[in-house]
Amino acid sequence: MFDYEEFKKAFYEHSGIDLNLYKEKQMKRRLTSLVERNGFSSFMDFFRTTLKDHKLYQSFINYLTINVSEFYRNPNQWEILKNIIIPDLVKKKGSIENIRIWSSACSTGEEPYTIVMILSNFFPLSKIRILATDIDLDAIEKAKQGIYLSRSVKDLPAEYLKKYFVRVGEETYKISDDIKKCVEFRQLNLLRDPYPKRMDLIVCRNVLIYFTEEAKSQIYIDFNRALADDGILFLGSTEQIIGANKYGFKPIYTFFYKKVQSI
Repeated sequence: MFDYEEFKKAFYEHSGIDLNLYKEKQMKRRLTSLVERNGFSSFMDFFRTTLKDHKLYQSFINYLTINVSEFYRNPNQWEILKNIIIPDLVKKKGSIENIRIWSSACSTGEEPYTIVMILSNFFPLSKIRILATDIDLDAIEKAKQGIYLSRSVKDLPAEYLKKYFVRVGEETYKISDDIKKCVEFRQLNLLRDPYPKRMDLIVCRNVLIYFTEEAKSQIYIDFNRALADDGILFLGSTEQIIGANKYGFKPIYTFFYKKVQSI
């Protein structure tokens, strides 16, 4: 298949998603597999068919956005959030109404719901509101449903599983409606759309690894501008900001960065 460049241009014009900002070797390998598995011999034949077949187009977007998530992934990092970062925010801001939290690239909801469960140690659920965004509308719909396989909750502290989930099948759990009400879900493309402002905490875990260095640099700049003074950025376990100071950040714990300068 030699029409990948043509495909990238056509897809960008249609969707606004620029595949040039994703690591090419990795993305092209994934998409070649998808195209061939669906019986197409060229990227453009596949793309033209997606324009007429909404289900195929949506499965393409799902595949593109690489939705892999689970509750309490890398537990030690969530413990830092629970025991240090959130208490510091509470001390500084006083009430939950003054704390603005954004879970970006939230996938199917595991991370924003985890944040809410952690916040429930400090505030009543009726007072908690956080923002969660993703590029994939199907993932957002799954998040709103709040139904998860047992493997997604395997690392979740037992107290949260017992308190906020009910078992609805042999390998399936449903999260409490009281937790779901705390999260506002929106669609947002990190590479194109405006970011929310004056955030005290931004969580963006295990998505930046798929972007080029150029794209990551712009995202770090945009995160800086989205954060309030002294705001915190929480990244995934495979992601570190090299030269964080040039983006106005200071490392404070592994995978946690404080905004120390506006850029």
